[in-house]
Amino acid sequence: MIRERAYPVEPWRIRETRLDLDVLAQSESVFALSNGHVGLRGNLDEGEPHGLPGTYLNSFYELRPLPYAEAGFGFPESGQTVVNVTNGKLIRLLVDDEPLDVRYGEVLAHERVLDLRAGTLRRTLHWRSPAGREVRVVSTRLVSFTQRSVAAISYEVEPVDGSLRVIVQSELVANEALPPQSRDPRVAAVLESPLQPEEELSREAGGLLIHRTKVSGLRVAAAMDHEVHGPERTTVTTEGYQDWIRTSIGCVVEPGQELRVVKLLAYGWSSKRSLPGLRDQVAAALTAARLDGFNGLRRAQREYLDAFWDTSDVQVEGDPEVQQAVRFGLFQVLQAGARAERRPIAAKGLTGPGYDGHSFWDTETFVLPVLTYTLPAAVADALHWRHSTLPLARERAQILNLAGAAFPWRTIRGQESSAYWPAGTAAFHIAADIADAVRRYVQATQDTQFEREVGLELLVETARLWRSIGHHDRHGVFHLDGVTGPDEYTAVKNDNIYTNLMAQRNLWIAADAVTRYRDEAFHLGVTDEEAASWRDAASAMNIPYDPELGVHQQVEGFTRLQEWDFRDTPPDRYPLLMHYPYFDLYRKQVVKQPDLVLAMHWRGDAFDADQKRRNFLYYERRTVRDSSLSACTQSVIAAEVGYLELAHDYLREAALMDLHDLNENTRDGVHVASLAGAWIALVAGFGGFRDHDEVPSFCPRLPSKLGRLEFSLTWRGLRLRVEVRPHETRYDLRDGPDDASLELRHHGELVRVICGETVTLPNPAVRPAGPPPEQPPGRSPLRKVEEIEP
Repeated sequence: MIRERAYPVEPWRIRETRLDLDVLAQSESVFALSNGHVGLRGNLDEGEPHGLPGTYLNSFYELRPLPYAEAGFGFPESGQTVVNVTNGKLIRLLVDDEPLDVRYGEVLAHERVLDLRAGTLRRTLHWRSPAGREVRVVSTRLVSFTQRSVAAISYEVEPVDGSLRVIVQSELVANEALPPQSRDPRVAAVLESPLQPEEELSREAGGLLIHRTKVSGLRVAAAMDHEVHGPERTTVTTEGYQDWIRTSIGCVVEPGQELRVVKLLAYGWSSKRSLPGLRDQVAAALTAARLDGFNGLRRAQREYLDAFWDTSDVQVEGDPEVQQAVRFGLFQVLQAGARAERRPIAAKGLTGPGYDGHSFWDTETFVLPVLTYTLPAAVADALHWRHSTLPLARERAQILNLAGAAFPWRTIRGQESSAYWPAGTAAFHIAADIADAVRRYVQATQDTQFEREVGLELLVETARLWRSIGHHDRHGVFHLDGVTGPDEYTAVKNDNIYTNLMAQRNLWIAADAVTRYRDEAFHLGVTDEEAASWRDAASAMNIPYDPELGVHQQVEGFTRLQEWDFRDTPPDRYPLLMHYPYFDLYRKQVVKQPDLVLAMHWRGDAFDADQKRRNFLYYERRTVRDSSLSACTQSVIAAEVGYLELAHDYLREAALMDLHDLNENTRDGVHVASLAGAWIALVAGFGGFRDHDEVPSFCPRLPSKLGRLEFSLTWRGLRLRVEVRPHETRYDLRDGPDDASLELRHHGELVRVICGETVTLPNPAVRPAGPPPEQPPGRSPLRKVEEIEP
């Protein structure tokens, strides 16, 4: 772990107090700005030095070959990789002919602040040139939540020690040079300079570039305009070429004066729209941005975030680091999904090229649960995107000789992009994850129009998939064989318990849905016999259990597998998949991420309290957490079974994943699902929130170091506020008429909360759980710095 805090602990800001070039790429991810449509990495304004340049548009990608040592029927033939599009962040400064570059001269002061309430990245720099001239620069950057295609930068230059001649060069640059993205020369050839120029337009204060990808044929337009406020005789000129446009602003700035340049950016892309259509789209976006100006955009950004935080903020007393981190996590989840608008939410959001910009199952399992109760419209959009890919998922199922829809393990536009089928194609549980996201959203919002027009078809096609994958044995028990669950160290096995339990719920809710929407189900070809077969399969689903050990099995036969030799596994051999063959991992009791434990969270209704505790203890000793998705789930169940201090440790690991760069890969983008997991660990772990049925339930309990936890949930148009203290919990309802009310369960007791009134209930004493369980050697969770320092 990182012992030295990279950023001071502050409740509403992520602040970098000095520029450390050794971790520049990590800070670029942390300081990235996005709205779900446009993403700008937190590169320095002048562009150099950089760790990894990056400007991204949701779902803008290039196709690339997928290399195989041996081909196989049904293997995906091409992959998809997010493309670094035209960079509009660049603003270079020359001070008396000396380019501002933090590697030269002297940086006298440097600070960057990500303001979580304002939605801006502010940079202040005091620099002395090699010639001894000093200048102060203040830049403020935003990606608008209210104007989807727009980003803006305010750039201010002020002399320190006398008049200065300054030149500001503001640029649009396509096909930036990037570090190698693949060792395969075929892939590298495709991804090198992927944008082909189509049009360049320049005028006095800005311009536009339009490009098209070589293989995927996607067209992208980027435009910029400038407002210049400076001394008299300030000059503005623009020149343009195929891959770049530069607006140059020159003046002499006297002491007490400043040069302020406002740069407005607009982006758009399409696979169908004509070149003139896309040109007009970004021109219109720039016109709208000019109407508001930078101050108007900043004001609208603050108003948008004020509304978001009013309904979504989580307050934690007793752990300031977690308080800062959970707000950072919520902000990143918002940035990933707020304006995605029927496009996917990627594992890294739009903060970096990690995982090739792909979306995985963790969107539905970790990110959408947070958005369901904080920004439900974004969930509807994400599921609309899944629905739009149904034709591709049906086609994939047919290739695999299956019915229904086989959704991809990793993708950008809906085609399977995983070249490793045991952890890709075989991970069919993504179908049930999507179905559960539909169930959760409809239950929380009562959006019956969505359920009828979108959700029903997703439920039907996923239910058909399970019925075709599985079979009844001679005893009538239903099995799902040859599948891979969330734990990628236990692949292509029979009856993965997470997959079986989630598929079971999928089958039940699909059968229930077709009875509510008979006409729509008829048009989908669903018969009464088919729906009955779903119910039969769900009721007969095999749930692996070892009666001798008294624990459930992650997969059939898991508890008889050979134990992994943890004692002789050196710490530098983690993550295991980088140092041991999959053949070794697949046949032993070692868990990458908590598969069965995850099932006890999302299908907790299928286990009793004693089973949960025994299962948790058994699998805790075998889980190595080689995945960032592990800690939050272990936190939730540790809290439920009574290990509250351990749950607090796991919470910290999930929350601080990127602020402390715990997995040493934040340079490629933040871990959106882990950051969402901080909210889940607090709300579902210490708040005890579950949504298994129509009545939300809570079992609040706090670890010793937390004095208070407060959060809000949006439920059917109402806002439920929950305040947890060590001995009591308060519930109140807001944003509804005076007679509005909500039923909930508090530690199993049914309670009605009326709008405008507060209900205060005692928290039962937590039964001592005994000594905390052991983890594999060297794999204990993150603990507070003060607790590990001598």
